[in-house]
Amino acid sequence: MEWASLDEVEKLVIRMNTPRVVIDNAVCATATLVKIDSARKQGFFLEAVQVLTDLNLCIKKAYISSDGRWFMDVFHVTDEYGNKLTDKSVINYIEQSLGTYNSVRTNGFTGLTALELTGNDRPGLLSEVFAVLADLQCSIVEAKVWTHSGRIASLIFVKDVDSGSPIEDSQKISTIEGRLKNVLKGDNDIRGARTTVAMAVVHTERRLHQMMFADRDYERKPNNGTQVTVQNWLERGYSILNVECKDRRKLLFDVVCTLTDMQYVVFHATIDSSHNQAYMEFYIRHSDGSPISSEAERQRVIQCVQASIERRVTNGVKLELCTSDRQGLLADVTRTFRENGLNVARAEISTTSSDMALNVFYVTDAAGNALDAKTIEGVRQRIGLNNLIVKEPLTVCSKEEDDTQSAGVGGAMLLSLGSLVRRNLYNLGLIRSYS
Repeated sequence: MEWASLDEVEKLVIRMNTPRVVIDNAVCATATLVKIDSARKQGFFLEAVQVLTDLNLCIKKAYISSDGRWFMDVFHVTDEYGNKLTDKSVINYIEQSLGTYNSVRTNGFTGLTALELTGNDRPGLLSEVFAVLADLQCSIVEAKVWTHSGRIASLIFVKDVDSGSPIEDSQKISTIEGRLKNVLKGDNDIRGARTTVAMAVVHTERRLHQMMFADRDYERKPNNGTQVTVQNWLERGYSILNVECKDRRKLLFDVVCTLTDMQYVVFHATIDSSHNQAYMEFYIRHSDGSPISSEAERQRVIQCVQASIERRVTNGVKLELCTSDRQGLLADVTRTFRENGLNVARAEISTTSSDMALNVFYVTDAAGNALDAKTIEGVRQRIGLNNLIVKEPLTVCSKEEDDTQSAGVGGAMLLSLGSLVRRNLYNLGLIRSYS
C-alpha cells in the first residue's frame, strides 16, 4: 500500500508501531549493541535474529523483554572475527531492515526453480541427485543440504541449461520429481521420500528447519552434549526453556526457528556465551497464551530443540571448492567423493555472477566419523589442489567478551525462577540491581 494513499490515522498507527533501532558502539568494550523498541508483532524476534545472522554476525548476548503489547530486544553482536561493527553499510542495513514496518525477508532467488527434497540419507546419495539433475539439463545455481538422524533435507535452486530460465514445463517438472524421488527412496526408505517444486521460498535455512521438523528428524535421541530442560512457572503462566551447549554461529536462529514453527511465543529471554559455551533461557507460551500442559509435550519440546541445534553440527572436514562453473561440475565432484569413501554431511552451493562455483562441503566417512589426511589429500589430487581447500569444520567467533561482561551467568545452566525478568530490566537500565 502506497504511503500517499493512507489517511492520517493510518499513518500515525504505522509510525507508532514501526520499530526504533539504535546501534550503539559506546556501551560495551567488546561488542556492538543493537537495541530494538517496538510494539509486539508476531514473529519479529525471529525476523531480527534472521537479519543479524544473515550478515554472518555473532550474537554474544541478548536480552529479550516484553511488557504487554510492547517489547525491547538488546543484542550484543560482533562480526565473524569477533570485532565490533564499524562498516557503515552493515550498520545502515541493520537499521533499515529492522526499522521497516511489516517487512518480508526473501532470499532473492528470482528466475530460478526451487526443488525441495527429503528422504533417507546414505553414502553417495548427493552424488546421485546431482547426476540426475545434470542428466536432465538442470543447472544448479544455489543449494543447501542438511543431514541429521539418518535423514536428508535439501533446497536446490535450478534453471534450464539451454534457456537459462526457470523450469516451467509441467512435463519436465514431473520427470524431475519422479526421478529424484526414485533416487531418494532407494531400497530401504521406510518413512518415505518427498520431492516438491516450491513456488516461493522465503528463507532457505528457515525452510530447511521446517522440512526436517515435518520429517520428524527429532525422534531419534541426540547424543552430543546438548542440555535442554523445560519447567513451568505456573504462577506467571510461563514455560521456561533452558539450553546449554557449545556456542556456534546461528545457534540462536536455529532454536528460535523451531520454537516459532512449533507455535510458541518468546516473551522474555536471556542469551549469553563465553568460552565457546552458550547458555539460553526462554520464557515461552503457546500462541493462545497457555504454557506447556503435559509431560509428552515437554519431552517433544526438548527433542525438537535438541534437533534444531544438532542439524548444523558435524564431525566432518570442511572443504571449499572454488573453480569455474560448468554443467555437471557438482555431479563430477560428488562422484569423486563417493568413489573415495567421503560422505557429504552438509553442503552449501553457490555460483557467482562471473560463473565461478563457490561450494562448501562438510565430509565424513561412511559411518559419520572424521577422515584421515591421506584420504583427503587423495581427493584433492583428483579434483585439483588449488581448487579444493581444506578448512576448519566449523568456525566460531574468535574474540571472547570481557569477563565482566559475562559475570552473573557462571557455569550454571538453570537460573532461578524470575531471575530473567530482573536481569533484563537491569540490562535495559530500568532498575539498579537484579541481585
